[in-house]
Amino acid sequence: SRLIAERFPATLELALVAALMALVVGIPMGVYAALRRGTFLSQVFMTISLLGVSLPTFLIGILLILVFAVGLGWFPSFGRGTTVEFGWWSTGLLTAKGWHHITLPAITLAIFQLTLIMRLVRAEMLEVLRTDYIKFARARGLTDRAIHFGHALKNTLVPVMTITGLQLGGLIAFAIITETVFQWPGMGLLFIQAETFADIPVMAAYL
Repeated sequence: SRLIAERFPATLELALVAALMALVVGIPMGVYAALRRGTFLSQVFMTISLLGVSLPTFLIGILLILVFAVGLGWFPSFGRGTTVEFGWWSTGLLTAKGWHHITLPAITLAIFQLTLIMRLVRAEMLEVLRTDYIKFARARGLTDRAIHFGHALKNTLVPVMTITGLQLGGLIAFAIITETVFQWPGMGLLFIQAETFADIPVMAAYL
């Protein structure tokens, strides 16, 4: 319990930042792909989403390290950076180095979730735009902006928020791979280390 408590803040921090990234990027991409379907940029978004769903997490992480850490040298390839301690809780989100270190792992973890949200928003938005109340809104003379963002998007986000909440547990579970690739000191890396040394109590407690 002590070991897991020490590693839990890092994993939760990584999962929350990844979820936030997925929402902030995935929702606008999904809305654009729905409203401008058939355009070149919309097709690019759909291709990116297909790659994001298809490529394994460890490969995405290695490619990001190769390009942005080794090639360009913009980000570090491992570790958590400088952290601030609040009793037993530690966070790197209050330091510049902490944000610098969490960027690549969070992007790696967020990509699958981002593509899922984007495709879900696009599908829901297209479904909502075909409903009767949207047709009535157009008949009343409302602008496209008011219809798309005041009515359609509001109803589109209901299932999206539900799925995102359910997927948070999945993000924590999938963090095992991301933490191993980036040597992120969270519960996932602890589990892999415990597995290496056949540390059954730690493995059982984590699972």
